[in-house]
Order: sequence, then structure tokens, then C-alpha cells
Amino acid sequence: MNNIKNTANTGIFRTIKNSLRRNKLGETLVLKGYISTYELKDALKSQKETNKPLGQIFIEQSQITKQQLTRLLFRQKVMRLAATTILCMASLGGMTKRSHAGAIKDVPARIMLASASDTSFQHINQYPELFGAKEKRSTNLKAFTKWTDMFDRFDKSLNKSSSKRIIQDLQIELAEYKSSSIYAMAKQVNAMMNRQKYIGDNKNWGKSDYWATPIEFMTRGGDCEDFAIAKYVALRALGVPEDHMRIAIVQDQKKNMPHAILVVYSEKGAVILDNQIKDMRRANSIAHYKPIFSINREAWWLHTTQERPTTIIAAAR
Repeated sequence: MNNIKNTANTGIFRTIKNSLRRNKLGETLVLKGYISTYELKDALKSQKETNKPLGQIFIEQSQITKQQLTRLLFRQKVMRLAATTILCMASLGGMTKRSHAGAIKDVPARIMLASASDTSFQHINQYPELFGAKEKRSTNLKAFTKWTDMFDRFDKSLNKSSSKRIIQDLQIELAEYKSSSIYAMAKQVNAMMNRQKYIGDNKNWGKSDYWATPIEFMTRGGDCEDFAIAKYVALRALGVPEDHMRIAIVQDQKKNMPHAILVVYSEKGAVILDNQIKDMRRANSIAHYKPIFSINREAWWLHTTQERPTTIIAAAR
């Protein structure tokens, strides 16, 4: 618990914490110097009498402009998204483990095809924006214990005789997909894994959120993150480097719920491997996903969107 408190008082965590303390519109306007505390009290009284949104009252009284209100609301939205992301990360497991990128074994390399070592792929120095979002990279993976625990369980399971048979069958099928083109291999792996059965974690494991190993997934099926993980491991077995792949947690704006996909940075650009979409798609052809964070064995990325509030007055309530 002390580590959590210390982390929350440093860097980006402190900024978010302080901003969320003053995320009410009226308080923010006072702190920014747009209005006085007396003007805020008058506006709150007027809001109670007229039932108008507070932002509308400030605009009607010429205390702020629509443009200023838009900027303030956008900033609040970004901070709330960041806070949600941090809570999401914390929910993946306790903060007691120290899991940095260098501490996670390259377990998929244990099942890599012998022929995969003959192919070299260009290193990626810069990534295109994913779904129009900005991103910030970190190699501190200590919050992502479901991700790191999955690798630990996967590593241990590879020594079991039943697992060896499953891996052997996987390698035989993957050998047919070996290519010098990441795009071509990703397309084949996506189709291969999408043939597996979808089953929710509660029904499958009696838990609300369980990240299955590829062996567990190929034995029992799984949900969205299990599809993404299995595709990640299969492509790694084909020799695709870590820096060309990420598991991405996104907000599905059509279904209004979180979702997991695999992003692959191929020679034809970023492509999406998704169990909800039958065929592999280019990232720039998908508009209904808002990225929250993405992760691979080497790092994780926090994503922040740049969209503006669509309804200024309504959003000010």
C-alpha cells in the first residue's frame, strides 16, 4: 500500500489526482481566475432556480466564452479518461509485484519455429497514431499482473506432456504460414485463431476477468483478450518481433464496453486482429474503437484521444 501512495504522489499520478480534486466546472473556473467565489454562488443559485446547465449560465452572463468552456471540458474529459485507465490497470492485479519489461521471459520464443530465425524484420522506431490517439510509453509493467501471470503460467505449462501435444499441432499449422511478410502471416493467424470458440470468463473459469494462456485458450476457448493473446504468441512463434505487436484495450463505442484486440505493425501499416471482425482490417478503416492502453512484453502505452466534446452545454451539467 505504501508503494501505491508513493506512486500516486509523483509525476503524472499527482497531476491527475490534483486535477480530479477540482474537476467540477465551477471550482475549475474559480481556480483559473475566470470567476470569483461570489459569482459562482450566484450562478449556482440561478441554476437551482432555472434548472439550466451551469456552463450555459456562465456563457449567458458573459463570464466565459464557448471556446473557453470547450477547452475546460476537454481537459476534464482527458483527465477522467486517464484516471479510468489507471484504475483499469490497478484492477488487473495487486501492485505488490515488481514486473518490469526485462523481468518477463520471452516464453513465446520457446515455441518459435526453427525456420523463423532465418527471417529478419525491420525495427520500428516510430509508431503511427492508433485510432487518432496520442500515446505515452512506459517500461514499468508492475500494475499488469494478469499479463505477467499469464506468461508465468504459460512457461510452466510448456513442460506438461498434454501441452507439448497442443504446441506441436500449433507449430505444424503455423509452419504453413511462414513468410517474409508480417502482413500475410498476421492475416493467416487471425483467421486461424478466429475459428476458436468464444466463451466468457465467468462461464469458462468462474471469474469475471481471467487472461488465459494460449494452451488454455486452444483447449477451452476464451474471450476477447484470450483471442488477442493467442494471436500475439502465434505471430511471435513465427518470428515477428515484439515491437511489431501490442495487445490493445479499447472502448467499443458501438457496444459501450471495453474490448481487447491485437495490433500488428506490418509492412503495409497497422492492422487489427479482432475476434469480433472475421477478417483482418487496417487500423485506419476502423472508427468505433477508442484506445485506452496497449501492451506487449517490453512496454505499455497510455493513449489519450484528442476529440472535443460534441455537446458543450449538455456536457456542462
